[in-house]
This record gives sequence, structure tokens and C-alpha cells, in this order.
Amino acid sequence: MNPPDLLTAAEDIRARADLNRWLATLSAPERVQWAAETTPGVHVLSSSFGAQSAAALHLVTQALPGIPVVLIDTGYLFAETYRFVDVMSERLHLNLKVYRPTIGIAWMEARHGRLWEQGVDGIERYNRVRKVEPMQRALREIGAHTWFAGLRRSQSTSRTGIDFIELKDGRWKFHPMADWTDRDVGVYLHKNDLPYHPLREEGYLSIGDVHTTRRWEPGLSVDDTRFFGLKRECGIHTEV
Repeated sequence: MNPPDLLTAAEDIRARADLNRWLATLSAPERVQWAAETTPGVHVLSSSFGAQSAAALHLVTQALPGIPVVLIDTGYLFAETYRFVDVMSERLHLNLKVYRPTIGIAWMEARHGRLWEQGVDGIERYNRVRKVEPMQRALREIGAHTWFAGLRRSQSTSRTGIDFIELKDGRWKFHPMADWTDRDVGVYLHKNDLPYHPLREEGYLSIGDVHTTRRWEPGLSVDDTRFFGLKRECGIHTEV
């Protein structure tokens, strides 16, 4: 079966559905290779350098060496995350592009207080300032036409319906690992001698900022370990 035409898929919702059904027949490396050869313009990969991020970093950079890898540094990441970024950047020879908010953390707190303690509205405002805006700026400045991300359906209830490929704001968004389970990730990491984020051994299953991330405990869902259980998505993959 040949894949539906990409130009047609950009114009027709039914063709995009056909394209996603075709992509489901491929392996994740085959999907990345197809996207690398087919989707137009500049490609970019975003990464939070979270618990299982080494899999997507390795998978995509094997097919696209030198692809810009965007990290949004909120200023509140765990020390272990910053060290993990250094380790993976050296190991995989990443073309790392770090983007930060336009306002520093001290100035933000002086103006608005500790936004993450101000309920859902405060968390959403915090995320827009410290995550969404820098990601929008990164995509714009790099001139990205195709955006790779390591999102998977099994990661959270908010991601159960993600497609392999979608069109957002005139840009292709590609999730080659969308159908992978945690076991699939573990097998890939083991096969390629890649590490988990160091905090995973301490019970952190989803890792973001220090003040809105908690260890998993019995009785909690993975969603509960982020943003005090009030919300799951920061907006980077829903608003951008």
C-alpha cells in the first residue's frame, strides 16, 4: 500500500486519516525515515529530557543527524535534568537549541508571585509565559516546517487520541512513537544502551519543573504527579 499524498492530506481531513492508518502499519524508525524524506522544509525535534526522552532523541537523530533539538528551559528544572541534558547532548551529539522565557524567574515572581500556587488559572498563566511562548518563538525562529515530538498515547489520559501526524498552524506535527507502550520504550532503551532520566529510579514517572512534579505513590495516576493533579498538559503540545 502506498501512502496517501502529503499535499492531499494537508488539504483533506479524510486523506490525513488514511495517512495515519498507513503510518500505523510501519515501525517507528520507518515512520521517522518516511517523514525525513517526505515532509518539507526544516525539521525540528522538541524534548523535555524527561523520564524516557532518550528513546525519542535517539530514534529521530539516527535518521536526521544534526536536527535542531529544542529544550524549553523554564529556569525551574531539576538539577538532575540539567545534568541529563549535558549527558545526552554529548552522547548523541545533539544540535541543542535552548530557549528561555523573556522574563527571568525573580522578575516574574516579583510581578505575579508564585503563579503555580494560584490554582488552575495561575498554572496556565505560568505555562504560557515559561513554556508555550518560548516554544512558539523557537519554531518561528528556526523556521520549522515539521515538528517531531516523543508523545505517546499511553503516557496520559490527555494523549490517548494523538495521531502519528497532524497539521497545526500550517506545520506538520509528527509523533512516531504514538503507539508505543512503556515496555516498548524500555526495550528500545535497553537495545540501544540508553539511560532513563536519573530521577526515574527515585519514583518520578513524569518529570517537569521542581515545584509541579511529585513522585508517584500507590493510589496516584501518572496524571496526578504533575501540576498537583489539577491538569496534565502544559500547553506546548496543545496550544502551539
